Amino acid sequence: MSTATSSSKLLDIPKYYYFSSGNDYSGSSGDFSYKVKNGENLKALTWHGKLCSEKAVIENEAEFEKSEEGFEAMIKWLEEKLEEK
Repeated sequence: MSTATSSSKLLDIPKYYYFSSGNDYSGSSGDFSYKVKNGENLKALTWHGKLCSEKAVIENEAEFEKSEEGFEAMIKWLEEKLEEK
């Protein structure tokens, strides 16, 4: 993973511009899976396993303001959830 294209040092997550354009994103690191849903806010979901978010048991979810600051807080939250596994 290249930090030139990712906002996280631990997860492959696009830069804020990707989300400010209205896109959702999902990914995984080993058994840890995550999804960012775009709406009025950014909603982050996490779970373990290879199932898609619609079929998985969501273990954690949180909403963040759709702004650069909210995005950075979401990245930090996702990295903390990854390290909890």
